[in-house]
Amino acid sequence: MTLLDRFLNYISFDTQSDPSSETFPSTAKQLALLNHLFAEMIELGLEDVEIDPNGYVTGTIPATVGCEEKPVIGFIAHVDTSPDMKGADIKPQIIKDYDGGDIKLNGNITMKTADFPELAFFKGHTLITTNGTTLLGADDKAGVTEIMTAAEYLTAHPEIRHGKIRIGFTPDEEIGRGVDFFDVAQFGAQFAYTVDGGFEGELEYENFNAAGVKISIQGRNIHPGYAKGKMINALIVATEIESQLPPAERPEHTEGYEGFFHLTAINGTVEHALMEYIVRDHSRDMFEKRKEKIRLIIDGINAKYGHGTATATITDQYYNMREMVEPHPQLIDKAKRAMEEAGVVPVIRPIRGGTDGSRLSYMGLPCPNLFTGGMNFHGKFEYASLDSMEKAVRTIVNLARLWAE
Repeated sequence: MTLLDRFLNYISFDTQSDPSSETFPSTAKQLALLNHLFAEMIELGLEDVEIDPNGYVTGTIPATVGCEEKPVIGFIAHVDTSPDMKGADIKPQIIKDYDGGDIKLNGNITMKTADFPELAFFKGHTLITTNGTTLLGADDKAGVTEIMTAAEYLTAHPEIRHGKIRIGFTPDEEIGRGVDFFDVAQFGAQFAYTVDGGFEGELEYENFNAAGVKISIQGRNIHPGYAKGKMINALIVATEIESQLPPAERPEHTEGYEGFFHLTAINGTVEHALMEYIVRDHSRDMFEKRKEKIRLIIDGINAKYGHGTATATITDQYYNMREMVEPHPQLIDKAKRAMEEAGVVPVIRPIRGGTDGSRLSYMGLPCPNLFTGGMNFHGKFEYASLDSMEKAVRTIVNLARLWAE
């Protein structure tokens, strides 16, 4: 199967995860692709292929002769797509030898180079885009495709020396639960790479420290004609809370290592309102200060309107993997070399988000992140470069060989 055919096959599965679900995986439909991968891995000749009760699919490419004692390396990707946009009935468009201009997705929607200047890099590539009505699913089915294609190549070319390689596919990464039940000891790798990045050459071993915040506001609803001195409008209190956070520290005004407060949801009535935030920062110290700022704002609200008016529940979600990866510089050195040998210029920069690897690193499996060639994840402007995907496959194959040197 060609790389393109495999990718088109995988994105035909609707695997959208659901943050409101209490099951794991959060949606049963993810299991359709996970079971497909289970069967395909067996067909390719991988060993120890399993799908456990939580939907995790794992398998082994055995070490070549003489490399049995080399480090065991893992490659991991997630099958679910973001709940942010429809992930069913994807109708991809394939653009061969892209000319570098604007791309019409449908009669009403055009992906413009003025809005997405990075498109210039992909001139001459084969691009896979959406039709403007769904996301594409490159996050992270591009990674799944690349790992499976590399596995197929390695099993067909036993002359390439490599140690034991473990492959893993997870559900629910997009909603932050991807490795909730992942058995690192059973997986058995000493080091691993998630294949879940974007732009060609991305090599990421720093990510945000992350927390989710839920703020509940209890108002006091009084007939507006007689409300003076009595009413507490929960919606107004909510806007007051938001106004006390720095406008310059919202996602739309930050980049690089800059953290943010991001209001993701607000709803309610005069009587009761609920706000939801995500809080992010690369610095653990600044991360803790951001959480403390929210607590102080809530304290101020309660001092003004009365005890119990506002309550904040702050839940840490994941931490910066850097402190877990840096003690193992060979992880990055080998990844850089693998990319260079594949004709890729490594681009080392922090992830302004998180991956399964950020949590796995704290679970004892140091796990930086590799590029996939997908771009503009989670929306209708998502696309992938087939040329970059091919280089990602070569990078994985090169890594397998380099860890056996």
